[in-house]
Amino acid sequence: MSDAGDERGMAGEGAVRRVVVGVSGSLASLAALRYATALARRESVPLLAVLAWQPPEGEGLYARRPDRDWARHWGEDARNRLRSAFSDALGATPADLAVERRIVRDAPAAALRTAADRPGDLLVVGATPRRGRLAGLRRRPVLRAVQGRTACPVLTVPGPVLRPGEARVLRRNARTSVPEGSGTEARADGDRRAEEPAEGSGDGHGTRTGRRD
Repeated sequence: MSDAGDERGMAGEGAVRRVVVGVSGSLASLAALRYATALARRESVPLLAVLAWQPPEGEGLYARRPDRDWARHWGEDARNRLRSAFSDALGATPADLAVERRIVRDAPAAALRTAADRPGDLLVVGATPRRGRLAGLRRRPVLRAVQGRTACPVLTVPGPVLRPGEARVLRRNARTSVPEGSGTEARADGDRRAEEPAEGSGDGHGTRTGRRD
């Protein structure tokens, strides 16, 4: 693991040619999107925002009873969540950057590994801060699945630290309704660490993992 100072040095050598950021709608992913945008602007490189989605029942169960309308609904839901993430994190899609918003039907980690496939890519993902006695037991499946398994460096951005009970309230408020009569409910899930860098100041404190050999 290396800190944001090392990332700045790497960028100074022109190694970063594109910033790829994973977005889910979670608070940690919004922090990652803000950081990635500031970094892409500072380095004058394109920004690729990736949101992965799957039917809420999982691809295995969906394959037993495929329904194109059902899949279309969740694909549109993913598109709306990515659009909302830019509004929530930045106010709007930056007009001064080359921005690509990509919706991928796949598991989040697989989608990010596939997206960050170019020489010079830097992958940015959010990470929920760990707190309390059981912090070491908390899972970060997407972060664990991309660290050390991508062909490019990975920068983790910590999400905000919430007070007890706040996360539960936010999860409840983030639930997304599905077509009437389905009897199913799903919520935007996230997973996934660096303070947003002040543009031009170099005050970020992200954590980066190195390139896979």
